[in-house]
Amino acid sequence: MKYLKVMFNRLFIFGLMILVQVVYMLLIISKFGHYSQLLSVICTVLSILVVLFIVNKEDNPAYKIAWIIPILLFPIFGGLLYLFLGNKKPGKKMRVKLEKEYSRQLKHVDQDQRVIEEIESQDMRVAGQVKYLSNYMNFPIYKNTQAVYYRSGEDNFKDLVRELKAAKHYIFMEYFIIAEGEMWDTILDILEQKAKEGLDVRLIYDDVGCISLLPYKYDRILEARGIKCMAFNPFIPFVSLVMNNRDHRKITVIDGHTGFTGGINLADEYINKKERFGYWKDTGIMLKGEAVWNLTTMFLHMWNSFRYTDEDYSKYKPHIHMEELVVNDGYIQPYGDLPLDEEIVGENVYLNIINNAKRYVYIFTPYLIIDNEMMTALCLASKRGIDVKIVTPGIPDKKTIFKLTRSYYNQLIENGVEIYEYTPGFIHAKVVVSDDEVATVGTINFDYRSLYLHFECGVFMYKTKCIQDIKRDAIETISKSKKIEKDFFKDNKFGVLFKAVLRLFAPLM
Repeated sequence: MKYLKVMFNRLFIFGLMILVQVVYMLLIISKFGHYSQLLSVICTVLSILVVLFIVNKEDNPAYKIAWIIPILLFPIFGGLLYLFLGNKKPGKKMRVKLEKEYSRQLKHVDQDQRVIEEIESQDMRVAGQVKYLSNYMNFPIYKNTQAVYYRSGEDNFKDLVRELKAAKHYIFMEYFIIAEGEMWDTILDILEQKAKEGLDVRLIYDDVGCISLLPYKYDRILEARGIKCMAFNPFIPFVSLVMNNRDHRKITVIDGHTGFTGGINLADEYINKKERFGYWKDTGIMLKGEAVWNLTTMFLHMWNSFRYTDEDYSKYKPHIHMEELVVNDGYIQPYGDLPLDEEIVGENVYLNIINNAKRYVYIFTPYLIIDNEMMTALCLASKRGIDVKIVTPGIPDKKTIFKLTRSYYNQLIENGVEIYEYTPGFIHAKVVVSDDEVATVGTINFDYRSLYLHFECGVFMYKTKCIQDIKRDAIETISKSKKIEKDFFKDNKFGVLFKAVLRLFAPLM
């Protein structure tokens, strides 16, 4: 029965159809290349031109190498394969819609320069990070905002339910994964009730993230229940570059003044009502106040790009429905990362924190698949005396990816970076905290897919009270984790070779 369920699953069927297309395409090219010397020469020349294009392209060197090697090994079809699958940006149709709406979104963001000046007077290095996100990426930093950090999905869920029940005007939700179960059923009942009360209730879910978890055309089911719904980038059974770009965000906005984000999706394992890989350790953050506006504009940008609804964003601003001014709690800057250009915002935020650290940097990440820039930054920080600690899962969700994560350990450990594996289970959190002053909590993994292909978000904080909570959580989590020593994992020659191949193709995984 279990096997039948898998075989008739949309992911299995569509995946099989795509595999057949790829194999058929490669066979045709290879066959014609074998029987037609002219075609073989044309394809080989094309592959050489593609390699020259890749070499001269402004791109991550690891990504270049990951493509150049297979193209040179298989010149007959390597170049064509790159033309079909090599572009990291969204397809033209999607990109045009997103860019058009993004130009409208920019009209609704405005940085209070006095806030920047305040930060400059305290720490120019932090001000540099802030100005990068504000001036270059158009995500302002705010005061008059409070932040609450959640060290578990369970704690986050309690407050999320409470705030959803208190909604009076609108609820916007955008999630990578939604799965039927206690967590989602509880939220769905609230959303349906609020829609009946006349609230503007909208939901975006990623179609691939939910493909094996929700019924087909689930958006129509929710629409019938009064909830406006959009499945982002629906999965199609054809070879298509656009399928690479997923909406990996986790955002809830309530009445404009309350927002949630972090690593926590809407499925029972995230609140440990369902055990998959031991204890599921995740983190989240709730914002109240002016900074929620950045999360709101991120959601509205995504929604209106594909389902145009709002001529004017300003009616959703925090102060419209905020009953009283929030007491200031440091500086808070929610930010997003879109694969529309070559700007890797998520990684740049992480690099800036690591490079500016004065005493320590503690990191939570489920996957540690890093490029040379990140490796250099982590090792250099350790060499200059910074206490660098990284926590990864003790029980993996993907065994191959876990092997790839472990392949980076030795080089880091040799340079003084401390690696810990979370013994109780799987850590899904994406957190960086440094020097009791700065931190970021969000959806962005330390891997190529998050940094280059996905739509992501995070919250950068400076001198907020919850940074101490994040530090305490980091120390407690590390105390429950196993420290990895150099050469802890002894691989045979095949294992070493396998990891080397994984590292080579890591940017494409």
